Amino acid sequence: MNSSVLLCLMVMLVQLWPCSPSMQNSSAQNTVQSFTAARRVKRGWLWEPLFATEEQISPDPVYVGQLKSDLDKQDGNLQYILTGEGAGSIFYINESNGKIYVKQKLDREKKPFYTLRAEAINRSTRLPVEPESEFIIKVRDVNDNEPQFLDGPYLATVPEMSPEGTSVTQVTATDADDPSYGNSARLLYSLIQGQPYFSVEPKTGVIRMASQMDRETKDQYLVIIQAKDMVGQPGAFSATATVTINLSDINDNPPKFQQRLYYMSVSEEAPVGTTIGKVFAEDSDTGENAAMDYFIETDSPDVFNIITNNETQEGIILLNKRVDYESRRRYSIQVKAVNRYIDQRFLKEGPFEDTTIVKINVEDADEPPVFTLENYVMEIVEGAMIGALVGVVTARDPDNDGSPIRYSIVHSTHLKRLFSINEHNGAIITTEPLDREIASWHNVTVTATETRNPEKISEANVYIQVLDVNDNAPEFPKNYETFVCENAVSGQLIQNISAVDQDDPTEGHHFYFSLAQEDANSSHFIVKDNQDNTAGIFTGKSGFRKQEQFFFYLPILIQDNGTPPLTSTNTLTVTLCDCDTEVNTFYCRYGAFMYSLGLSTEALVAVLACILIFLVFFLAIVAIRQQQQQKKPPFSEKMEEFRENIVSYDDEGGGEEDTEAFDISALRTRTVMRTHKPRKKVASEIQSLYRQSLQVGPDSAIFRQFISEKLEEANTDPSVPPYDSLQTYAFEGTGSLAGSLSSLGSNTSDMDQSYDYLADWGPHFKQLAGMYSSHKTVGD
Repeated sequence: MNSSVLLCLMVMLVQLWPCSPSMQNSSAQNTVQSFTAARRVKRGWLWEPLFATEEQISPDPVYVGQLKSDLDKQDGNLQYILTGEGAGSIFYINESNGKIYVKQKLDREKKPFYTLRAEAINRSTRLPVEPESEFIIKVRDVNDNEPQFLDGPYLATVPEMSPEGTSVTQVTATDADDPSYGNSARLLYSLIQGQPYFSVEPKTGVIRMASQMDRETKDQYLVIIQAKDMVGQPGAFSATATVTINLSDINDNPPKFQQRLYYMSVSEEAPVGTTIGKVFAEDSDTGENAAMDYFIETDSPDVFNIITNNETQEGIILLNKRVDYESRRRYSIQVKAVNRYIDQRFLKEGPFEDTTIVKINVEDADEPPVFTLENYVMEIVEGAMIGALVGVVTARDPDNDGSPIRYSIVHSTHLKRLFSINEHNGAIITTEPLDREIASWHNVTVTATETRNPEKISEANVYIQVLDVNDNAPEFPKNYETFVCENAVSGQLIQNISAVDQDDPTEGHHFYFSLAQEDANSSHFIVKDNQDNTAGIFTGKSGFRKQEQFFFYLPILIQDNGTPPLTSTNTLTVTLCDCDTEVNTFYCRYGAFMYSLGLSTEALVAVLACILIFLVFFLAIVAIRQQQQQKKPPFSEKMEEFRENIVSYDDEGGGEEDTEAFDISALRTRTVMRTHKPRKKVASEIQSLYRQSLQVGPDSAIFRQFISEKLEEANTDPSVPPYDSLQTYAFEGTGSLAGSLSSLGSNTSDMDQSYDYLADWGPHFKQLAGMYSSHKTVGD
């Protein structure tokens, strides 16, 4: 908005002077000067401020103001014309003297001003005496609207015990009257209900605390606020609003036990974790301010424990250890309740905790027998005789009557019963021989039952370890595959051996190796003990002969260090192999296998030769059948496919001289519109033909492009049978030295042409050569 227009708005809204169009078009400086002059005379117009009062009711039109030209000589020669908003309907002008009247009741809240235009003309000539000018009639406000609380009813919350002057909330009323004129929209707030607890600021409507209030006494207040316009003067309009004020809780109250003494009881049979009883301390606060924790202060043995139920704020007393009626029959504990969240402002009021006494009586019960130990560990040597004593378990009746005890073993239905127990004294004995190598530990469950009350049963676990005795002789860990060469030298290592023993001596295993006595005098092989539970087998002489002996069986004596020591004889088989000095395991295995079959090398060669002859004969038959298949008509299996690709036309052309029957340019297109499909690459012979074709014809560029595209198409099309095929295209190029390639006008048939040169193109063109050559066969 430019400065001249802004100045016009200032004139209209503040001074209520009219603004002419010429004034808007002038510069800002000229506008200020013109405006100063307009207060006296405006281009011949004599103005005065124009106001119309709203809600004014009169049977006659009400005078608003007068427009007058300084050229008006009061002779009735001038005519005043009024146009614009409400002209004629709401406002009318006296055409002779320019006085303006309002005919209807106005409402400033609906429309605060009206923009009109005035014009003075000569009655005789009907020519303008004064130019048309715009002016404003402003509607003057009266107090005709009541205040309104648009956001009511109100809801507010303030912490209890808040100090005086604490702001609670603010209420705001609105008045549709004009706040810039008079006191019609000036509001004054007052408190109708809510004293002496609250107060309200008259001008702002802010509600404040007038005294400290306790939520536990009353937690909600209803306050009524009144708003009056005209600054509360007589005749003013008013409105009221309701404000509901809730006091929020703070932790200003400690917990209190309603009972100073609690009595509870627990059976001596009760397991750990049993609930004994509940205590409760009341707290007048709510929410987390009422949350509390319970503690036990006087329970040195830690027999009981207490936890807090966070939903009900109760203290639950639990059994932390088993109780025994015979040992102690009564307990007295002190329980304390403490607020979980403490407000430091109220610590001066006292501690936020309370205590109570809980007396707990232990009730006697018929208890099951009690073993002297929860778990027993016993030992017995393996191989012990049936009925050997393993150990004794003992249980007692904790009650005063001392009922006799009967013992038994819980046997599993699917396991062998290895132990039994004396039902009177708890002695456990074996019923089967035990072998540590089968199972070194046995778990047995023993029960003790009161004879007077068989329902009272208790259990104990008995872990029985089977101790080892030296009852297993050492042996080879595996079957050794040992070979020795015919040309082996004396003292050559041919095998390392070791041993295993199922026993488990406390000092560990130690084995001793030697040749058995029956073979100790043999000079073929020697056993050397390495003193580390291994031994080496060495040759005792140089040179061996298969004709004399092919297998050697060495009895190896192995002794352990047990008490008493056990010895075993293990046979090591040494196989003679046809090698120099280094053993080839695969070759030696083969030789051993042939020896076991009883076949010599010459016999094996004869068998292989027979198999080879049979294989050659079979391949020859296959080759002859394939050659016979090649003499059949070409593409016999593809004829159906070829037949589908033949398209017949009834249109007969006029020969090569007829250039109107077809468009020769279509054959010369450089773009092949056929979709390429992946195909294996053609042979190098076709590529050599392509290289020869690049040198043909005077218009070789077009011809090379055509052949290149066709070759690429053939390479990528898997549906062209066969892959090694001759592609013929009806494209001559321009100026071809070879003349026409078309067969349409040829006087010779395929039988007159020679295709013998196809035989020189190699094996890839063998099938084509067989189809077209005069000899019908092509050699490899």
